[in-house]
Amino acid sequence: MPPVFLCEYHAAMATVHAPNSFESTLNSAKSTMVFSETVQLALDSFRASKVRFLLTMLGMIIGSASIVLVVTVGLTGREYALKTLSSIGPNMVEMQYNGGTTSGPDNTSTPDYMTKEDETAVNDQVPGIAFSSPMLEFHAPVSIGNGRTKDVQLLGVSPRYKDVRNLAVISGRFFDDQDAEAHEKVGMIVLPLAKELYGSAAAAVGKTISLNGIPVELIGTFNLRVDLFGQSEISDQTILLPYPVARYFTGTDTVKEIFFTMKNPEDVPRASARILDLIRNRHRKTSSYTPFTMVAILDTMNKVAIELTYVLIAAAFITLVVSGVGIMNSMLANVTARIREIGIRKALGATRREIRLQFLTEAVFLSLCGGVVGTLLGLAVPVSVNLLTDIHIPMSGLSAVIALLTSALVGVIFGTLPANRAAALDPVETLKYE
Repeated sequence: MPPVFLCEYHAAMATVHAPNSFESTLNSAKSTMVFSETVQLALDSFRASKVRFLLTMLGMIIGSASIVLVVTVGLTGREYALKTLSSIGPNMVEMQYNGGTTSGPDNTSTPDYMTKEDETAVNDQVPGIAFSSPMLEFHAPVSIGNGRTKDVQLLGVSPRYKDVRNLAVISGRFFDDQDAEAHEKVGMIVLPLAKELYGSAAAAVGKTISLNGIPVELIGTFNLRVDLFGQSEISDQTILLPYPVARYFTGTDTVKEIFFTMKNPEDVPRASARILDLIRNRHRKTSSYTPFTMVAILDTMNKVAIELTYVLIAAAFITLVVSGVGIMNSMLANVTARIREIGIRKALGATRREIRLQFLTEAVFLSLCGGVVGTLLGLAVPVSVNLLTDIHIPMSGLSAVIALLTSALVGVIFGTLPANRAAALDPVETLKYE
């Protein structure tokens, strides 16, 4: 064949085998029509058996609402716990003496406690410290008048202790730097002890107690902002004194604990390590000191809250699985009730794929409708509380997305078996079915 005719031959064959754009458009339109018809059949089936489908959707509604509410409860609990712990002092570094001794000239051993000079050295060498306070603890009986005495815990602290421990002054005032420098015999009484001795916080202000025969005026009442359930150095029988005054009663300047507050929470891990190194270098190698911070507790609380939320979500997923079983049973009964319809559709040319898609669409439609209603109900609770009250409840859009996606997935998984069974029916046998 001459080259000219050979080229014309190949061009003609390419034209014959090229995809026909009109045919492609026609197939696309046909697919769209099949899908729209399938959706319409699913809606018609729902209208024909509204009560049965609504009862079947009920489990999906409960499961989807449970996921949203569980995540909301988890976020609320996490936010409350973190807010509570943060109010204690997330920026605080508490240095504690654990053990170790130092030898004196007469070979006697004494505890190698920290001192006020340690606090001063740390403040000079560690940047980013906002407040600090030593704590000198001792117990003694105090006279409260009318021949009555009371054994109390006395803590010698600096005026910055109020800021370090985030204390709430209930009545009166907290002692200041001028009181500490002048060695004023003043004190702060904790709220439970004030109520026990004087009936109220206000009544305790201005009262005078006697400690070792020396009068001490109570100038204020304080309390912890958060109940730590006994996990604090402050008990229900505590009176605070200025540190120089407490030294007068104890005769020593050694302390077991020193508190530091950093300006930024991000500086706490670095600062705690630096403070520990400084104090160790100022004491014997055998002495033991430990920095205690809220960072580890906050991280642990955050992890516990997240893990607990995951566990609760898993429990909600069980409800969705049970709902999926209900959807599968309902769709199997639906297939049995519509055997003759399936046979007629197959006789009119419906393929297995179209029959399978029809019943799978119905299952997903049923599951997704329940998921949408349940998600809206779950979101309605926190939205209503936020709008109608002063309480803030955090919401998660991700939980709504998870609930909807899970609902659709449940419909696909548990709708596959009924759809396959409907698609596998013999058209001849189905037409004979009564």
